[in-house]
Amino acid sequence: MNRSDLRADCSNCFALCCVGLAFTASRDFAVDKDPGTPCPNLAADDRCSIHTGLRGRGFPGCTVYDCFGAGQKLSRDTFGGVSWRAAPEQAGQMFAALPVMRQLHEMLWYLAEAEELASASALKAEIGWSAEETERLTGLPAEELLALDVAAHRADVSALLSEVSTLVRAGTGRKKDRRGADLIGARLRGADLSGADLRGAYLIGADLTAADLRKADLIGADLRDANLTGADLTGAVFVTQAQMNAATGDQSTKIPAGLARPDHWT
Repeated sequence: MNRSDLRADCSNCFALCCVGLAFTASRDFAVDKDPGTPCPNLAADDRCSIHTGLRGRGFPGCTVYDCFGAGQKLSRDTFGGVSWRAAPEQAGQMFAALPVMRQLHEMLWYLAEAEELASASALKAEIGWSAEETERLTGLPAEELLALDVAAHRADVSALLSEVSTLVRAGTGRKKDRRGADLIGARLRGADLSGADLRGAYLIGADLTAADLRKADLIGADLRDANLTGADLTGAVFVTQAQMNAATGDQSTKIPAGLARPDHWT
């Protein structure tokens, strides 16, 4: 599976995230919503009625959520095209299965990227096996999917991706390990973070203007409101579209291959 198969396709989903997930009134969401309750902006055709104006209408949190294609997988395959509207008795299962399937699809996104990295060719077989097993798990029936120890599988995949990261970042010089670091609001303008391990780092509101993030590992890093104006993310690994959408940048920001420059940057 390549990454083009792991992009959300709302036209083939029963709006599972818009119903199954909860959110609280905040700067990200204009209202409170309980899990299992349809979003007030959800139309009868399962499409968002304010999709083109989410940020201006107080729902920027929706623009940074990415199911990695888990929604359409559950809607069309796991539940055979029968929606929660048509089969309300299955609604609970559908909504509970979404975070499980999303994690599996997120892993597939990273593994698909890893397979494409020339510097990780020594691990190609292991990456392939891990991707095949992860994809097999996405095909489990709903009952088995809900019983899956997804955390254990994720730990195995994470260990492999860590090995991939080490190979990618080799040769960039000794960089301080900033894995999981609290860098909220940090002043990192022009910082040399090339080849840095920033897995799971909190970069909320950080000033990364003109920072060098080439070949940095950004898996799970929180880039909400981080300023990437003029930053260079060429070759940065395990970056998602959701991370780019959560940050700010401009036309001078060099983003990783395979990702789109968010509309709100311009």
